[in-house]
Amino acid sequence: MNVNGTELYVEEHGQGRPLIMLHGLGANIESMRPEIERLGQIRRVIALDSRGHGRSARPEAYTLADHVDDVLGVMDALNLETVDLMGTSMGSYVAQGVATHAPQRLSKLVLVVPKASGTTSSVARLIGEHAAELEGKTNDEVLAFIGDLMFAPTTPPAIRALREQAAQRDLDLGLSLSPEQFQAASRALEGFDFRPALPNITADTLVVSGRHDPLNPPQEGELIAQLIPDARYVVLERSGHLPSLEEPERLLGVIREFLEE
Repeated sequence: MNVNGTELYVEEHGQGRPLIMLHGLGANIESMRPEIERLGQIRRVIALDSRGHGRSARPEAYTLADHVDDVLGVMDALNLETVDLMGTSMGSYVAQGVATHAPQRLSKLVLVVPKASGTTSSVARLIGEHAAELEGKTNDEVLAFIGDLMFAPTTPPAIRALREQAAQRDLDLGLSLSPEQFQAASRALEGFDFRPALPNITADTLVVSGRHDPLNPPQEGELIAQLIPDARYVVLERSGHLPSLEEPERLLGVIREFLEE
């Protein structure tokens, strides 16, 4: 689908009220596949690879505002006046941008492991905090190190291994980002702050955080829930930044219950 002059890869599944799903930094639709399949049982799920990611075009430079415009552009192309919107990590930043820029176009909003502001991407911040340990490591080694930190301390090795399997899947499918492409994706997340505009959101909102999330700690989600009128806030006690791997049934249960209300 050509949106705002950029080729975006979009999938549709299921029937019913439209639910747009947005993935995290460096990820793609495949990372949301279990949620797409399950939520597609109750919704018309519209999932997209954000620009710079997955099967979508990968411009050399783009911004968070471009991501927001892309979501609205997909809605316009599909003649969707209003939708429910779910974003995870980076996807939650994009979702907040849509919800604050065009509040009348969202009915329900789901923000998973979110934050409302940042001078850099959370991954870039975490890499900076561990700069001494990461000195001399390759890009793949850096990402593997950071990836391991994303889990709760109690997450077992078998679940941690799923992240490595996902990375290999992306490599096999040609969906992995080069170091330059990852840097472009990360730079798009620099210097945003939705906090002043969050009280203007009118969508019924659910915020979900992981208790042990080192990237977007639970206090970030709590702040968002406090600023958005009547937002609901749920903390997954056994999750870090990857609740879709760490507590998939709990996460899906909370989201499905919210969407079916």
